Amino acid sequence: MNIDPILLSQKLIRCPSITPKNEGALEILEEYLTSLGFTCERLDFKGIVNLYAHKGSGHPHLSFAGHTDVVPLGDASLWTHDPFQGDIKDDQLWGRGTADMKCAIACFISALSRFLERDTFPGTLSLLITGDEEADAFYGTKHVLPILAQRGDIPDLCLIGEPSSLHKVGDTLKIGRRGSITGELTCYGKQGHIAYPQFTDNPIPRMLNCLKALYDHQFDTGTEVFEATRFEVTSIDAGNLATNIIPSKIEAKFGIRINTLQTEDSIRQAVSSICAKHAGKHDLTLTAHGNAYLTTDQDKISLIQKAVQNVTGHLPDINVTGATTDGRFISAYCPVIECGMREATMHQIDEHVAIEDIELLTKIYHSILTTFFSGK
Repeated sequence: MNIDPILLSQKLIRCPSITPKNEGALEILEEYLTSLGFTCERLDFKGIVNLYAHKGSGHPHLSFAGHTDVVPLGDASLWTHDPFQGDIKDDQLWGRGTADMKCAIACFISALSRFLERDTFPGTLSLLITGDEEADAFYGTKHVLPILAQRGDIPDLCLIGEPSSLHKVGDTLKIGRRGSITGELTCYGKQGHIAYPQFTDNPIPRMLNCLKALYDHQFDTGTEVFEATRFEVTSIDAGNLATNIIPSKIEAKFGIRINTLQTEDSIRQAVSSICAKHAGKHDLTLTAHGNAYLTTDQDKISLIQKAVQNVTGHLPDINVTGATTDGRFISAYCPVIECGMREATMHQIDEHVAIEDIELLTKIYHSILTTFFSGK
C-alpha cells in the first residue's frame, strides 16, 4: 500500500483543528496507520486527543512525534485561499498547518508505507501524535510520555516533524531548542488628576524603569551552541482611556527564551530581584513552559545527517534556533532530532508549502527509516 503524501496532507488540512480541537484529524491518521499494520491507542485526557501507534517490538526503536492542532487563522478575510480547503495552485499546497506540521505527518506516513512495502525491520516503529502542542501543551505529549515510560515504550531516537529547514527542505536539522518562560507584571499606584501629582502615585515610570532593567540585565552570554538568554516585552497596558488621569495600575506581559545555562529557578530569582528593586508595589507571575534541551548523541546526529545527505546530496546544518516544541518534553527520555518543512510561512496568513517539498521530505523520511534500521 503506497500512501500519497499530497492527498493525505489535503485530508488533514481540511480538518479545521484550531488548537486544541481535533475535528477528525487523528481519526484519519488512525485509519491509515491501522491499514499499515500499526496498533493504535488513544490516550486522550481532559478533552485533549493523543494517538500512540506502534509496530514491532524491542530495539532499535524509532519514534516520530508531531501534532495536528494548528494556530488560529488571524484575519480570515486576508487569506488568498481557503485555509481549510487544501488548494493546490502554482505548485504550492495552501492551508493552515501545511508547514506546521500536517504535511510532515503525511510525509512520514507515506514514507512508512513505502518502507514497509519492501523492508522488514528489527525493532519498533512508533508515532506519537497530539492535538495539544500549539496552546497550553499540558495534556498532550507531556501527559503521554510518563505513561509510555512506565511500560517501557521509550524510543532510542525521536524524530520530530516540526519545521526546521531554512532555504531548502533538508538543509537544517534542529538538535535542540531554547526554553520558554512567560511573565505578567502589575505595578500599582494611586489614581488621580495629572494636574495634582502630589496626591497621586504614578506606576508607569516604575514599570518602565523595571522593564528597562530587565532588558539591560545580562542573564548570560550564551554558549557555544545557544545564543544568550533573551527578554522581550509583548504588551503594556494601563487600561486608561483618559489623557488627564494618572492610572492606579499598569500591566505588562513578557517572554524570556532561555538556553541551557538557565532554569526556571534561576530566571525566577533574577526577575524577582529586579522587580523588587524597581517596580515598587507589584504582583509578578512567571510561568515556565519548558527548559532548553540539546541532543548530544553524535552517533544519532550523524546517522540522520547521513540519511538526509543520501537524498539531497548535502550534509544538513545543525542548530538550535526557533520556537519551543514538544522536544522539550521528549528530550528527558531520549535523543531528539527535528526535521521538517521550511519555516518561512508557518503561522502566517497564506501558509503554504511547495509540492516538491512534500515529495522531497517523504524521500528524506524514507531514507531515515532505511538508515536507522540498517544502522549504516
